Amino acid sequence: MAGTVEKKLADLGITLGTPAAPVANYVGFVRTGNLLVVSGQLCFGAEGKLLAVGKLGGAVSIEDGQKAARQCAVNLLAQIKVALGDLDKVQRVVRLGGFINATPDFLETPKVMNGASDLMVTAFGDKGRHARTTIGVAVLPMDAAVEVEGLFEVS
Repeated sequence: MAGTVEKKLADLGITLGTPAAPVANYVGFVRTGNLLVVSGQLCFGAEGKLLAVGKLGGAVSIEDGQKAARQCAVNLLAQIKVALGDLDKVQRVVRLGGFINATPDFLETPKVMNGASDLMVTAFGDKGRHARTTIGVAVLPMDAAVEVEGLFEVS
């Protein structure tokens, strides 16, 4: 049975799929005590394809970057669901880290990352407000436009 957070997501038309398997020597998440660290998630959509490929400030618009960041956040939530079985066990979104595949002169990385941050606040309310780092990078795996990682306090 879906909890409160999953019901909010369903109202937004979001369903959580099976998270992508790690492609190298790491795991999707690690829990230590009441902290859950979720590895960086790319912007894979439900069909297993990247929502946005390429660079912000180049071929990818800010709006498409925001949609990609939001999808990364959905994929973070899917990892949390696997780790905890229930998104209502999230006590606090502590931190998000965003990596934006960008041209050297692209200065709007915070706007792109808002796609992920906004979803966390929508899903968790005040518990979704978090610290954040957003970094423009030269390249991401598979030329994905965005990757997002997260740290969560859980019960």
